[in-house]
Amino acid sequence: MKSKNLSVLDKMRQQKISFAGFPTPLQKMPRLSKVLNGPRLFIKRDDMTDLAFGGNKARKLEFIFADAKSKGADVVISVGAVQSNCACMVAAAARRLGMKPVLVLVGKEPDIPNANLLLDKLLSAEIHFLEAYGSHVEEFMNQLADEYRAKGHTPYLVSAGASVPSTVPGYVLATEELVNQFSQLGKKVDNIVCACGTGGTQAGLILGAKLLDVKTKILGASVFANKADASKTVADLVNDSAELLNVDVSIVPEEVYVFDDYIKQGYGIINDDVSYAIKLMAENEGIFLDPIYTGKAIVMLIDLIKKRFFKKDENVVFFHTGGLPAIFLFQKELNLA
Repeated sequence: MKSKNLSVLDKMRQQKISFAGFPTPLQKMPRLSKVLNGPRLFIKRDDMTDLAFGGNKARKLEFIFADAKSKGADVVISVGAVQSNCACMVAAAARRLGMKPVLVLVGKEPDIPNANLLLDKLLSAEIHFLEAYGSHVEEFMNQLADEYRAKGHTPYLVSAGASVPSTVPGYVLATEELVNQFSQLGKKVDNIVCACGTGGTQAGLILGAKLLDVKTKILGASVFANKADASKTVADLVNDSAELLNVDVSIVPEEVYVFDDYIKQGYGIINDDVSYAIKLMAENEGIFLDPIYTGKAIVMLIDLIKKRFFKKDENVVFFHTGGLPAIFLFQKELNLA
């Protein structure tokens, strides 16, 4: 790897604060591989990062909260769906750093708080519910920020999913971490599989592979956007982040491997394939997945193995990006009730 790229990675490390939990474990999945008659399967346990039951947002929030601290923020305002794992992790990070969490959650407030919303309540986050997404959501967040400024506070706004160019380095460093773990095993990474929502995780993995000169495919399972939109989002994040870092990397959407075949009935809607895949993982590896993101990503992995997308002797890594509290919302869909 070029020394310039090494210095860029060192710069990334200096631009973040550190939450505990890194490096996350890399584990083999021999039983799942045998059941599927597939390639050598591994799982990167980013469900074991720190903050609110873990997840990929911790890597991104290290950069966001470093910026928030540098600007003297004492209130953090974030947005997401009612069961947003990211919003919950923002609230946990804010409490960890002595800041007040304010959440704007889009959707109907349930009669009884559960899953991530229960955690939000335990964190004593100030919660505002809005009925639907639209331009009014951003306007409402800005209004809240103005109200806090008028009271003498310094608010800081965090976008949905925390996927902005400045947070992409979180998964550049995750790529370096993964490559180092494989190097210790004397192996190379041939394929990486992850869920693709707001695009930041896949963008960071792609940029990381470019900077480290690692020849690996980064395969994203879109959970709501069509292939064209998801590919453009990921490519834009890669290019904008590279520009911020002043590195000579650029890609076009056609270079991004995103599959939209597994969205099926829509975002957050669980089908029999997801239920089967989650149970298969639990029964064979003792690992739990969330139904909304990693559940659909594992469906993609299983399907690609059946279609012989991977060679038998390849090493395939599944990135577990967390979101586990959501599993408690789907007893009926998972055929457990």
